[in-house]
Amino acid sequence: MSDEPQQQSGDPGNGNRTPRDLSAGAGAPAGQAAAPDGKKGGTGRPRRTGWRRAVPTWRAALATLLVIALILIGGFVAGYQLVGIPPANPTATAQSNVYLYKDGTVIARDGDVNRQNVQLAQVPLPVQHAVLAAEDRNFYSERAVDIKAMFRAGWNTLTGKGRQGGSTITQQFVKNYYLGQEQTVIRKIKEFFIAIKLNREVSKDHIFEGYLNTSYFGRNAYGIQAAAQAYYGKDIGDITTAEGAYLASLLNAPSAYDVVVHPENKAAAVARWHYVLDGMVKENWLSASERATMQFPVPDKVKRSTGLSGQRGYIVQAVKDYLTTHQIIDEKTLATGGYRITTTLEKKKQNALVEAVDDNVMSQTSDDRTADRNVRVGGASIDPANGRVVAMYGGIDYTKQYVNNATRRDYQVGSTFKPFVFTSAVANGSRTQDGRRITPNTVYDGTNRRMVQGPNGPTGYAPANEDDVSYGPITVRMATDKSVNAVYAQMAEDVGPDIVKQTAIDLGIPKNTPDLTASPSIALGTATASVLDMTGAYATLANHGRRTAYTLVDKVSKDGQDLTLPDRSTEQAVSREAADTTTAILQSVVENGSGTAAQGAGRPAAGKTGTAEEDKAAWFAGYTPDLATVIAVMGQDPDTGVQEPLYGALGLSRVNGGGAPAQTWAQYTGAALQGTSVQNFDLTLERGAEEPYLPTDEATEPTDTPFAPPSDTQPSSPANPPNPPTDIEPAIPPDTPTGPPDSEFTDGGDNGDFDDFFPRGVGGARRDPASTPVPNPLPAPNRP
Repeated sequence: MSDEPQQQSGDPGNGNRTPRDLSAGAGAPAGQAAAPDGKKGGTGRPRRTGWRRAVPTWRAALATLLVIALILIGGFVAGYQLVGIPPANPTATAQSNVYLYKDGTVIARDGDVNRQNVQLAQVPLPVQHAVLAAEDRNFYSERAVDIKAMFRAGWNTLTGKGRQGGSTITQQFVKNYYLGQEQTVIRKIKEFFIAIKLNREVSKDHIFEGYLNTSYFGRNAYGIQAAAQAYYGKDIGDITTAEGAYLASLLNAPSAYDVVVHPENKAAAVARWHYVLDGMVKENWLSASERATMQFPVPDKVKRSTGLSGQRGYIVQAVKDYLTTHQIIDEKTLATGGYRITTTLEKKKQNALVEAVDDNVMSQTSDDRTADRNVRVGGASIDPANGRVVAMYGGIDYTKQYVNNATRRDYQVGSTFKPFVFTSAVANGSRTQDGRRITPNTVYDGTNRRMVQGPNGPTGYAPANEDDVSYGPITVRMATDKSVNAVYAQMAEDVGPDIVKQTAIDLGIPKNTPDLTASPSIALGTATASVLDMTGAYATLANHGRRTAYTLVDKVSKDGQDLTLPDRSTEQAVSREAADTTTAILQSVVENGSGTAAQGAGRPAAGKTGTAEEDKAAWFAGYTPDLATVIAVMGQDPDTGVQEPLYGALGLSRVNGGGAPAQTWAQYTGAALQGTSVQNFDLTLERGAEEPYLPTDEATEPTDTPFAPPSDTQPSSPANPPNPPTDIEPAIPPDTPTGPPDSEFTDGGDNGDFDDFFPRGVGGARRDPASTPVPNPLPAPNRP
């Protein structure tokens, strides 16, 4: 216990401590009086009064800054961790497929977004510099985000100096490619963190390339390639420095700076253009002397939308079908867009074909004739030397008639198929039943509705000739001129329908063509090959029997990378003699037969007319040495889609292949080949194919009995065995003089007056697959 006296206190909790003097200053120690002026006594600090009390002390300020810094750092770390690089925005990756003529001119685009991505290396360096001078001159040296620029832009916007851009190219690319254009705080925060991350993970070139491909330039052009086409009608690789500076200027105000659409804004656009060029000089990307010589490059007029109207839709669909059918691109991959497809179509020839159809068919229709509403036209043209499709006509307008009349396979080809029968006969050394080799001069029975005779007698098939005309004895050449069904049905049986079918396939008719059946009726064109299929087959004949499968595509690329196209080899589908001899008799069709209207082309030509059953389609298929073209006029009810006869259409009682189709062919061919040298046919004919000459006593075709058509009801036995050796000759009466052993007569040729000489059994089938045609030793006839 302490010896010190205890002090009393009124406060039991305070023990014996002396009470505090309440009169002293609140901040003074007990027992010490406060200074009269309110200041602390001794070493005390002055008390903060008045306005000073609102100002934080340096300690408080420092603490606040530290707290803010911690929050920002924490927020940055959290944001960096939480905000990842998202998948690309679907609109940013959406591209259109661009379809081009052979010369690079745009035919059509088939997507909603007009964009074609290019690699950075495809953009000329001066154009790259122009964009950098316009948008971000320090792009390659700066960080992903320019904080100072962001605050400056924000301040300028707040102070009424106009909306300012403070984003780097990296930030703009992030906005275009990963996010969207909405102006929200959340989007800006995401943009900030994605830009930082992206800058650490990919190269500057990658970011810049993406920026160029995603930026909007006006005129519905997304990306610099689309912009180059929209404003100057050329690829970005062909853009000049001055043009590139204008395109770069557009990034600041795409629509406003289009001096064609908004001529009132030209002064502002030109000022921006100067700003870009001056920036390039300042950054040493452009010499001052070159800069001084530049003139403002006024852009092209705004092109109308390259949608799918007119022929464009037909072309796009045909090219798509070609790409997918040949397994170059599958349908789903093609639908992702971004493909640049250069077709084989030539703009001059395409325009000429459209004009020819308009002049000879569509302009001849009238709203006053019911039949004219059923008129459809299909056309295709191929270069025989390489199989490239140079022109195609699908219909009046894809947006009105969406079925492509050039590629559809539902109309009979009619007599345009007959040349394939003759080609097959020559290629296979076929003979009649009595052993005569089939040549242009072979005599057949052209009697209307004559029963086709097979190796074992009547076949039960008796086709009618057009208009039920009977021709009696007639040569193959004349039967081709007049398109005699009785002759060609019998010839198909003589050759063998299965062999005829294979020859047609070899020439280019697809093996899965509807109604391509191995029967005598195959000769009459019951098959429904497309116009394009038929053009390919006739191109093989024009190319001396060498077939190169047709193509619609020259090149396909995406993002600057070319796709591999299938090899397209050329093969000898049929012998040259077979193809050339067919050409010779088809020349006669144009000179003397049903195709004389084709002479209007002013070129040596070969061709064949054709009519589908019930006149539902009229065809002309023909070629010059350097161009094969097929035109078909078809009848179809626009409401029901049912095929209809063409009776009364175009103001005619009937439409046949020698009319509007041949006239269209002639006008197109003349225009398509205008300016090129005239090519004559160079033909190597089979033996016995020369023009017939008058018979002599030394060289006539013998006959045992006068001509009498075989019975249509009683089966008959063939005059000769089904497969005789090649040297078997027809029976010759002892008193009939014969020619020399190597004459046309002894080789089974048909020279002579067929009114006086017609071998018994003509029309009976006999083919000799083992025989081979002998090359023609005589010079080919030159035809005008």
